Amino acid sequence: MGKVIAFIPVRGGSKSIPFKNIKLFCGKPLVYWNVEALQRTQQVDQIIVATDSKEIMETVSSFDFEKVVVYQRSAENASDTASTESVMLEYIKAADLASDDIFMLVQATSPLTETHHFEEALTIYSESSFDSMLSCVRNYRFFWNADGSSKNYDYRNRPRRQDFDGELMENGAFYINTVGHILKHQNRLSGKIGIYEMPEYTATEIDEPDDWTVLESLMQKHILSKRPKKKIRLFLTDVDGVLTDGGMYYSESGDEMKKFNTRDGMAFQLLREAGIKTGIITSENTKMVENRARKLKVDYLVQGKRDGGKLAAAREICEKEGVTLDEVAYVGDDINCLELLSSVGLAACPADGDDVIKHIYDVLILPRNGGGGVIRYFVDNYILKNNYI
Repeated sequence: MGKVIAFIPVRGGSKSIPFKNIKLFCGKPLVYWNVEALQRTQQVDQIIVATDSKEIMETVSSFDFEKVVVYQRSAENASDTASTESVMLEYIKAADLASDDIFMLVQATSPLTETHHFEEALTIYSESSFDSMLSCVRNYRFFWNADGSSKNYDYRNRPRRQDFDGELMENGAFYINTVGHILKHQNRLSGKIGIYEMPEYTATEIDEPDDWTVLESLMQKHILSKRPKKKIRLFLTDVDGVLTDGGMYYSESGDEMKKFNTRDGMAFQLLREAGIKTGIITSENTKMVENRARKLKVDYLVQGKRDGGKLAAAREICEKEGVTLDEVAYVGDDINCLELLSSVGLAACPADGDDVIKHIYDVLILPRNGGGGVIRYFVDNYILKNNYI
């Protein structure tokens, strides 16, 4: 056997969900989840993300995964009418792959596929006599023909679910074949086909907005909730662009003003009640922030800290509290937050944060802008709801 290539085709155009492949799904661009899982799959030698979109290219490149190569697919094979096979064949010919290379087509619209699924399927494929393989889930629904006849069960003897074998349904997560077979048959599947059965919760592919809602819930329940929890003991935040909308407001007399969101105030109260220390670290040095910090009853206020000074300030607070940076959650929005965001255990930024910040590995991009209650959202959905405490 040759090398193992994982191939993810992602178009920029999508009629039902615009730019869905890089739309945030559980805090990360949709395509991220498959790329991350494949990066950790030992058998995979290279991950090819084939796209026609500059925005997708930049997003995928920002993941900074060593196995990933972005391939610019032709406009012809990125149209609404182009088949997935057409872009597969385009890349195989352009890359001049060996006929015994294993080619695994992976679909970004199935984000619940995990590393162990890829590893198990590739192991089965390499140890079996299958020419190709696809992923399926077992469906326990009863199907009927248009003429009123039952298709997969006897309605007069309706079986109980536990006594019903169900039927295998293609879930679209991935397909495995060799380059030689794909070139010969012009198809992702050929010859003797094997089945890799996946859990029932992976049955849905993202095509419509409702699918998105359902799968985010399933992702939280079956995958994210089972990942090791980060023990957060200290919460820190920036001010401008996070607690505020980043705007600079001036009165007629020249006094500077800032607009804060009252819902963020409740977030600080919830953190206090959960026993989590809080603090503000900001580059500015104003009486307004001092007053707001007093109102929020934060444990620490550090002003006038720029760039690396923010990280140093956080370390000082950690030393006083006897915690590590891994136990710190921080929300920042601009490049002067870069060093601190890259060092803490749980990092997040508002939806309108700087692109440099959004490209930090593992940073959570929150679906609210600065000043729009972004801290409340972060606390409710990531620190409290996900049991990070």
